[in-house]
Amino acid sequence: MEIAKTYKPADAEKRWYPYWLAKGFFKSTPDHRTPYTIVIPPPNVTGVLHMGHMLNNTIQDVLIRRARMMGYNACWVPGTDHASIATEAKVVKLLADKGIKKADLGREEFLKHAWDWKEKYGGIILEQLKMLGASCDWDRTRFTMSPEMSEAVLDVFVDLHKKGRIYRGVRMVNWDPLGLTAVSDEEVIYKETNSKLVYVKYKIENSEEFITVATTRPETIMGDTAVCVNPADERYTHLRGKNIIIPVVNRIVPLIFDEYVDAAFGTGALKVTPAHDINDFNLGQKHKLPIIDALTPEGKISEAAGAYSGMDRFACRKQIIKDLQEQGLVEKIEEIKNKVGYSERTDAVIEPKLSMQWFLNMEELSKPALDQVLNGHVKLIPEKFINTYKHWMENVHDWCISRQLWWGQRIPAWYDNAGNTAVCKTREEAFVELKIKNEKLRIEDIKQDEDVLDTWFSSWLWPMTVFDPQVIKNGWENANADLKYYYPTNDLVTAPEILFFWVARMIIAGKEYTGQKPFNNVYLTGIVRDKQGRKMSKSLGNSPDPLELITKYGADGVRVGMLLSSPAGNDLLFDESYCEQGRNFANKVWNAFRLIRGFEVASGPGAGKLEGGGKKEQPASSKAAIIWFENKLAEQLEVINDHYSKYRMSDALMATYKLVWDDFCAWYLEAIKPDFVDGKSLSIDQITYDCTIGFLESLLKIMHPWMPFITEEIWHLIGERKENDCILVAEWPTIRATPQTKLLAEFEICKELVTMVRNVRAQKQLSPKEKLELIERSEAGRSTYDSVIVKLANLSSFSYTKNKIESALSFVIGTTEFYVPLSITINKEDEKERLLKELVYNRGFLKSVQIKLANEKFVANAKPEVIDVERKKESDALNKIRTLEEQLAGL
Repeated sequence: MEIAKTYKPADAEKRWYPYWLAKGFFKSTPDHRTPYTIVIPPPNVTGVLHMGHMLNNTIQDVLIRRARMMGYNACWVPGTDHASIATEAKVVKLLADKGIKKADLGREEFLKHAWDWKEKYGGIILEQLKMLGASCDWDRTRFTMSPEMSEAVLDVFVDLHKKGRIYRGVRMVNWDPLGLTAVSDEEVIYKETNSKLVYVKYKIENSEEFITVATTRPETIMGDTAVCVNPADERYTHLRGKNIIIPVVNRIVPLIFDEYVDAAFGTGALKVTPAHDINDFNLGQKHKLPIIDALTPEGKISEAAGAYSGMDRFACRKQIIKDLQEQGLVEKIEEIKNKVGYSERTDAVIEPKLSMQWFLNMEELSKPALDQVLNGHVKLIPEKFINTYKHWMENVHDWCISRQLWWGQRIPAWYDNAGNTAVCKTREEAFVELKIKNEKLRIEDIKQDEDVLDTWFSSWLWPMTVFDPQVIKNGWENANADLKYYYPTNDLVTAPEILFFWVARMIIAGKEYTGQKPFNNVYLTGIVRDKQGRKMSKSLGNSPDPLELITKYGADGVRVGMLLSSPAGNDLLFDESYCEQGRNFANKVWNAFRLIRGFEVASGPGAGKLEGGGKKEQPASSKAAIIWFENKLAEQLEVINDHYSKYRMSDALMATYKLVWDDFCAWYLEAIKPDFVDGKSLSIDQITYDCTIGFLESLLKIMHPWMPFITEEIWHLIGERKENDCILVAEWPTIRATPQTKLLAEFEICKELVTMVRNVRAQKQLSPKEKLELIERSEAGRSTYDSVIVKLANLSSFSYTKNKIESALSFVIGTTEFYVPLSITINKEDEKERLLKELVYNRGFLKSVQIKLANEKFVANAKPEVIDVERKKESDALNKIRTLEEQLAGL
């Protein structure tokens, strides 16, 4: 079969992904094997592929593909999240573009439009993941709002309400004036904003005195119901019992004293606005202050405020400052930077707002989830996030689980016309319960709660309900075969910013409903940033389109590019050049394969006929190179496996990259490549060819999790294979023997020696084809790799001597001196300059090592083997300096 000159990623991607799907290689059902399970963090149904998805899902695919090759029953469950706020916003906008208002439609009609939108656009991101190569079991695709998943959510609500953990009440919440819903603390993004700190003078009643209060939110002054100072603040002790006149509305309110106020901060006086700040609310409750809500749900000034009614909050802010200045009530204005909360979904500035909501009491529920991480049952990778997790869990607040939306699981709470409430899954169940309290009640008089549940209230069940949505109702003892087999899952790959409000909550739900953890390990990725360190976003225009990257560099190139510099938990500074490097790596592998397939193999078992008769034996250089690469492959496979076990994904990739590019392509293939004579390549012996193909197959397997498409393509081009003989399901390479470290160390010297001879050629502008003589000054010859050195350095001979060779160019490796006799006259001044540079470098190196060894703290704390390495460096450097000094003296 003719092999294309250049690798075409798009062709391989179109060929192999449908093939894998058709053969059912991604499918998983319970069997005798040990399961390896990952559940995808479900992307929003509104989403399209972005760089964060690329990073997260590439890591998942690498883990699942390797597990599959290691013989595990690998199951990667895909799915999407219904994303209440984001989806409703999309549908509302779609309708608005058609001139239709949500409120005019009514709930049922609106939901029909929402489901239509979901069916049309909701699967886009999953199809895009297929282009990346994601090997999910697509038959298991789940949606958090499917009927069976929604039933599980309602089961949990009813159950936790019966247990007394869910309650309804008026509390301070984060209000999104654009989305018109409460959002959780975790859905509020704090941004540094330029603000004005306005110092407003509040008049003391029946006095000419003023008390100055600093605020960034003067539009809430109309909601003030007190001014508070610290009881120990001597500036205000004479004002005890006095009242304050609120500017603009001239409301009379008390001056209260509370240790909550920091006397050293600002003016030491605080305006108390119970309806618009959680701390003010708490103060208001403590001092029994009235509550005046100065804002409407849409973020406009309310009628209750008493002034500026109907004006937008930010327009009011500007106007009230102007009016206060005209009244002489502004002492000064400072330009400051402060953190302002924005809605993650709508980007509207969040308003603290008192609202009737449903809450889940987290205090008792969260304790087992904290223990699971602290005792190591659930491992966070990297471990630096344990303290963050601990802090969050020890300071957990009740979870506001209701949202003022229509798209989502509607809260199963029912109200009669007498003020009674029943929490039941169905109207019929609620009627039976409410009828006990209200005998005259008719079923048509029952009204269901208008709110839906927070999206996270469904996704916290994800690892359980993707396998068995009935487990909430039936219990772990009666769970289905899938859940009993796949759960707990193995690895979760997600972002640190959702560690608390998704990861922790899944652990809570898992313990509550199965008694088990939901996963063993949580791999926390970093944030993908541009090379300037900025978070990628549409507004900055610094986020490339992943699909365009795949078109340009191939899926394999992008996968490698994403993971070349993405250590767990640390941000990835993405540069498109990484994808280019990934594409170049694929091309390198392709060209290496073409080179191997281009070899003419001598006939016969391990030998071919020579022109003059007899047999062609395996060259000594090839035999030595094979022995070396067998050991190198075993050594690096051990290293790569260790990196995987510690979730050092970038390190595992880089070790793979160097093994293929440097060790196999740059050294091994050069060592076994047939020589050219009269412009023609000589044949390669069968043994060497077979070993080389074997090495290539092992390398393709190691590369496959990172580069699935090119490895499958080459796997099938190597030779005829059965239809199910794909690299995707091939066996991960095993280490057959312990690597011989002595042989590997000797080859490192061999590489250095070849490099030095090549440097001599470059310095003296000698043709690479011109054969050189190399002499080593030593007592005993090094024989293992002499033939490799002769071939790679293109030597006429490599010999040994005890004597110093005059009139030859020399260099030192370790403590050994080497000579290259040249027919040209050596310029002594140039040689002296070269040796002096080398001497200066080695003296500097020696000094750095000796400083380290003179450091008592280093010597006391370092491991003995580390100290030994440093002492060896010192000894080698001293010997090298001595040899260089002798060479200079000789000149």
